[in-house]
Amino acid sequence: MSDVADVGAMFTAMRGAGEARTGGAAVPVQATAHRLPFPDGAFDVVIAAEILEHIPDDRSAIAEAVRVLRPGGALAVTVPRWWPERICWALSDAYHQVEGGHVRIYRHRQLLSRLRAASVVPVGTHYAHALHSPYWWLRCLFGMDKEDAFLPRLYHRLLVYDIMRRPWWTRVAERLLNPLVGKSLVIYLGKPEQTP
Repeated sequence: MSDVADVGAMFTAMRGAGEARTGGAAVPVQATAHRLPFPDGAFDVVIAAEILEHIPDDRSAIAEAVRVLRPGGALAVTVPRWWPERICWALSDAYHQVEGGHVRIYRHRQLLSRLRAASVVPVGTHYAHALHSPYWWLRCLFGMDKEDAFLPRLYHRLLVYDIMRRPWWTRVAERLLNPLVGKSLVIYLGKPEQTP
């Protein structure tokens, strides 16, 4: 519950700092992915970012995301990519064997099959966050509980620099490396218009 309150405070601070779009609104809601407190077709866009790998009954969560999406709406799903994630699992049990941790590693085809079964149509896919893969490999190698280990800490500084400054050279590196070592698989889908 405190996490939801923290998100609410973040939204308030963003509004106060002029970082929220005029007319935009954000309301934190505590819910389960299996039963969202919204009516059918409530949203034009639904984003499920890096959550399905944590949910044992992912099919139910996918069905619920599709339920609250309006016909003609867009769904974006991201999960850890199979082979970079596999390296993390091989290097460290502590990476995934924690409460709320990752319960599965998706293969691209497997996730597409589950999404199609929920009656959404894939329209695009790509890989993202290539610069993040080495960071997680270092964390797994040095120990998930060793946040002060030199190499992971140094690499984390690079990631923060990249996020805050977005220099051209990290943008180019990420774009070139995403097809090879992108940490995340991103799939874009559409919910078909209902026929009369």
